[in-house]
Amino acid sequence: MTESTTGGLTGASGLEPLERPQRVAVVGAGAIGGIVAEAAHTAGHHVTLCVRRPMGPLTVERDGLRRTVRLPVATRPDGLGAPVDWLLIATKAQDTRRTLGWIRRLAGPGTRVVVLQNGVDHEERLAPLLAVGELVPALVYIAAERVSREHVQHRWGRRLVVPSGPAGADLGRLFRGSDVDVVCEDDFTTAAWRKLMTNLAANPLTALTLRRIGVLQQPDLRELARGLLTEAVLVGRAEGARLVMSDVDQTLDLYSAMHPHSGTSMLYDRLAGRPVEHDLITGAVVRAADRHEVPVPLNRAVLALLRAFGEQGAVGVQPLAGVG
Repeated sequence: MTESTTGGLTGASGLEPLERPQRVAVVGAGAIGGIVAEAAHTAGHHVTLCVRRPMGPLTVERDGLRRTVRLPVATRPDGLGAPVDWLLIATKAQDTRRTLGWIRRLAGPGTRVVVLQNGVDHEERLAPLLAVGELVPALVYIAAERVSREHVQHRWGRRLVVPSGPAGADLGRLFRGSDVDVVCEDDFTTAAWRKLMTNLAANPLTALTLRRIGVLQQPDLRELARGLLTEAVLVGRAEGARLVMSDVDQTLDLYSAMHPHSGTSMLYDRLAGRPVEHDLITGAVVRAADRHEVPVPLNRAVLALLRAFGEQGAVGVQPLAGVG
């Protein structure tokens, strides 16, 4: 969807590899952290997982095949040495401040710090924590689920979208030969808002209903999704994104193309009893709307509902397919 509407996209993963294996630290070993850690390892780099608790070998499953890799694991920043070449932040956005110790220990003047999180305010969120190094915001078009602490299932997608420039090109080189592709985008603001739209209706509505993505094909919920997305187009335009109303239809078409039994990260988090990222998805739209005095009654109502259940999950509940 991004490629057909944004323009200025350049593939970076086809470039020549970097001159030497890179030192890579991945903070957070959830679904996305596991995918990028395995990919960087496959590409021939020295990868360390930075996590809160010890863990064993990491298994990534895709297309029915499982690949298990043994990576060094660090549970404390003070147990690591010199700064790394690449610091990949793959925690949930609400856990960003907990990465400060890792950033202080591992980021040096030549470090690229890649933010693999949802939202449109990557730089605003991370810049205050970064004293040295170069910040690289990334949009993640990868659907994966952590089915256990050391097992990640890669469902679909392999693309990271980053701003055009030397750092983005080098990130493409970093993942060359792996199952992750990097695309450089000239208009990153528009790309970020389009990515936000892909999450804006699907994530909250599946989490609130405890239904999988097929629930969005029900006429009343599809119209609610359309309303949420239409509000986002107006807010995104006020923020400088070149959004058009056809972006709403393209996002709805994306939902229709997904398997009805597919889930979303917010649904998975709620089912596991983890905090959901409402503040960085729906909350981002509401905050931007307030800055520009754009009315967003539907997103504001959904945000209130998401905040109502807060960190209380639904452990043990099996989500319905939502197909009828």
